[in-house]
Amino acid sequence: MSILKSSAPSNSADDLIQSTALDLVASLKNEALSPHDLLDALENRIDEVDHCINALPTLCFERARITADQLMRLPINKRGILCGLPVSIKDLNDVKGVRTTMGSSVFANHTSVESDYMVGQLEKEGAIVYAKSNTPEFGAGGNTFNEVFGATRNPWDLRMSVAGSSGGAAASLSSGTSWLAQGSDNAGSLRSPASFCSIVGMRPSFGRVAMGPSATPFESMSVNGPMARNVEDLALLLDAMAAEDFRDPFSLLKPETSFLKIAQTRKKPLKVAFSQDLGITPVEAEIAEICKRAALKFEEMGVVVEEKCPDFSGVHESYQTLRAKDFAVSLGDLNRAQPNKLKPEIIGNIEQGLNLSLDEIAKAELKRGQLRNRAVNFFDDYDLLLCPTSIVAPYPVDNRYVSSCSGVNFENYIDWLAIVYAITLVSLPALSLPCGYTKSGLPVGLQMIARPRGDAELLSYALKLEESLSLDLKPIDPIKKRLGNE
Repeated sequence: MSILKSSAPSNSADDLIQSTALDLVASLKNEALSPHDLLDALENRIDEVDHCINALPTLCFERARITADQLMRLPINKRGILCGLPVSIKDLNDVKGVRTTMGSSVFANHTSVESDYMVGQLEKEGAIVYAKSNTPEFGAGGNTFNEVFGATRNPWDLRMSVAGSSGGAAASLSSGTSWLAQGSDNAGSLRSPASFCSIVGMRPSFGRVAMGPSATPFESMSVNGPMARNVEDLALLLDAMAAEDFRDPFSLLKPETSFLKIAQTRKKPLKVAFSQDLGITPVEAEIAEICKRAALKFEEMGVVVEEKCPDFSGVHESYQTLRAKDFAVSLGDLNRAQPNKLKPEIIGNIEQGLNLSLDEIAKAELKRGQLRNRAVNFFDDYDLLLCPTSIVAPYPVDNRYVSSCSGVNFENYIDWLAIVYAITLVSLPALSLPCGYTKSGLPVGLQMIARPRGDAELLSYALKLEESLSLDLKPIDPIKKRLGNE
């Protein structure tokens, strides 16, 4: 089925839920719809389906309707890029006056006093925040569960995980309880859930979306980014998120040309590299084959596609050392103040970080520099690097993480995420694009990686491939999926 846009959504709740964000914004701008129409549709949809998914455990519709009323007092041309479109925010990010738990029992009753810089930027561009999406504790781990709200289940099969840590955001998009969702990414936290839920999630260039306020403003691996059902909607959200903010020492200037406009040029790359494993991880054979078929769609367009990737040797040691250091810095004091209150995986990361020597940290930083230089040089010859987003299909939600793949046992709870954290470490823009389904009907995502600061051309290439793949990217009915599994 095609993902072609309709000219104008009707006002029926079902039609609104199935509509694209781009079409809804057009209707908001010509006043065929109001933000209240969209909030009503979302509230009804959440009542219908979220009880079996648990994607959006915290709702703030009263605040959203007040925001909508304030926005509607402005002239249309002053209502921003999103013009009143509702957006969900991850439960790691503060929204003023809304409960923000970070998935931790330590903050189970915390209400944010101020909003994150990124949330403020979205609201300036006409976003209406109506819900917080579920996340694992402090965003740690590739499965979305916590002691405050429980687990988020995959709309494609309620027995399965949505990955993490932006799992609630991804599940809300695929089940029709969000049109646009914000997420964040360190060890693939945007990209893995996108793959598991058949939506699009983008890790933009570091600094593209402002981060903070933070006690560690110079931390250099985590980013905020957009999540959507298709590439054009994703570009629209990135346009609303991206802005320079002097309070973030790394934030970048907003580009003169919108990401959406450049995406819609549907530019073809000249030369593409594909790797089934980046040379660093096992991958299930079925996943690798589905991703390779998707990559070869470029060959049908006349693009050169070669099996190649940068040299990522040493990525495991460098990333996991630097990640442990960051955990010790950001959560060490909390762990001392609240002993044994955090989940064991986080405590293990903190202890690992506290036990690092200066020599180990120095070696990890030097290795990161070498890896970055190799990756940057690789793009002298290729416009795009493609590989699987996840090495496995969605796995049972009751498993805390993936412990093995293709006969290889992993040493810890993030080893299975190397194919995404390798790209984090070298700081390249990347997104996960739906590219097919396993024989059992579970989604598979293709990771698309571009040159440094190549966010706009990445979106253009992704839209070109998305249209070639012609998958149905509309939201699904998880109730029917559940009945099919019984």
